Amino acid sequence: MLDTAPTVAILWAVIGYLLGSIPFGILITRALKLGDLRQIGSGNIGATNVLRTGNKGAAAATLLLDGVKGAAAVLLARYVTQDAGAVQIAGLAAFVGHCYPVWLKFRGGKGVATFLGVVLAWAWPVGLLCCATWLFAAVVSRISSVGALMAAMSSTVWFFFMGYSAFLIPATILTALIYWRHRANLARLKAGTEPKIGQKS
Repeated sequence: MLDTAPTVAILWAVIGYLLGSIPFGILITRALKLGDLRQIGSGNIGATNVLRTGNKGAAAATLLLDGVKGAAAVLLARYVTQDAGAVQIAGLAAFVGHCYPVWLKFRGGKGVATFLGVVLAWAWPVGLLCCATWLFAAVVSRISSVGALMAAMSSTVWFFFMGYSAFLIPATILTALIYWRHRANLARLKAGTEPKIGQKS
């Protein structure tokens, strides 16, 4: 990232942020007349909370599109610039855009699907391993946040052992942000009150 020209870095930070800030969860639930997502369950705009509406299709669509927007930012930066720094910045910015969208007064989601989309676009073998880690942990625990936290924690390990050490710093930043966004979940996990997947609040 240090070798990227400042103007290029700023441009892709803005593009990545704008792509990441598209609130698909709200758009989908509104289109399907499922109510105001911010008044349902945890109030989160991500797929886990969409699932609490009882509409699995809407939750799956939200999961897919939240991942696609993260991947799209990375792939677009790679296609246009071929600049490694721009690719990393676009991915980080897309994640930040999802978590802190200007359109929703900076109250967004927790970024798990967008994180997975970004990692898949950065290095697809690592992305697949992170997805597998998330799925395994979520299925075993039946708690979405456990899958998210395990996938994030494992990402830097996978990047290192799969030979993509250039992504260690941005992956570490993403992991720290995932844990920050899940701080309330961590408190509930400690207290034993974290809801199971599909459980309505």
